[in-house]
Amino acid sequence: MNPVFNQSINIQFPNNISLTIKREDLIHPFVSGNKFRKLKYNLLQAKAENKDTLLTFGGAFSNHIAAVAYAGKEQGFKTIGIIRGDELFDKIEENPTLKFVQENGMEFEFVSREEYRLKSEASFIEKMKDKFGDFYLVPEGGTNELAVKGCEEILTEEDSVFDYVCCAVGTGGTISGLINSVLPNQKILGFPALKGGFLNDEIRIFAKKDNWNLISDYHFGGYGKINLELIEFINAFFEKTKVPLDPIYTGKMVFGVIDLISKNYFPAHSKILLIHTGGLQGIDGMNIKLKQKKLPILKTND
Repeated sequence: MNPVFNQSINIQFPNNISLTIKREDLIHPFVSGNKFRKLKYNLLQAKAENKDTLLTFGGAFSNHIAAVAYAGKEQGFKTIGIIRGDELFDKIEENPTLKFVQENGMEFEFVSREEYRLKSEASFIEKMKDKFGDFYLVPEGGTNELAVKGCEEILTEEDSVFDYVCCAVGTGGTISGLINSVLPNQKILGFPALKGGFLNDEIRIFAKKDNWNLISDYHFGGYGKINLELIEFINAFFEKTKVPLDPIYTGKMVFGVIDLISKNYFPAHSKILLIHTGGLQGIDGMNIKLKQKKLPILKTND
């Protein structure tokens, strides 16, 4: 585990507002950001239960799938990935994430999108046990009580100076951990990467406080959707700060925060902490799609 540090964003904002980004993306080269946090206690639990196999779920460019494959290999687990989209069966070599995952020993089970929707049902889990034997189940995105426990460790004592803590939201585990660990005078803002209002209920399963809010105006059309404006923003932000952002989660969150600053959402002199949750491994796959659409690619290095 590499040391995480807070990096000041040297951009002048109105009303003396300051931005700082917590570089959780640097925590590990392959199990970065919130994936490291979410897996920490789940892997310990799997070992405590004497399980030797991890089974989990994800899509074609899933950060979670990549993290489980690498962490599983590093910790001596066999790994199985239930992958959304049976059309991907013969496209592994064309997909940087799936290729990486396969190289790290994960066994795939490709299922149709219809069947994938049943992944939480007991009958589906039993079917997987019949096929693969006993396993430790890690939910899609990694979110469960143990994942939230890990995410409660993101904030440290030095973060008490911030008025707002902002993060991207996928399955709700990371923001739940942050909510549980912030001080009473701090506010958590979550920026969902998906359309739909179901996340409030998901977060309330794990969150123990009420000092949080979801801002649902910056999903850019839904999960995995991206446009020229977002690409240009991410690339310009990298040019100014040397901080790479991913287009699925952190790019949209940072775009949203800076847009809200311009709209006077935050009080003057606010100190804002952005949580960089990683996700950079998916950029190679996204850039393949962007080239096909004749759009600029995302920059992650000079």
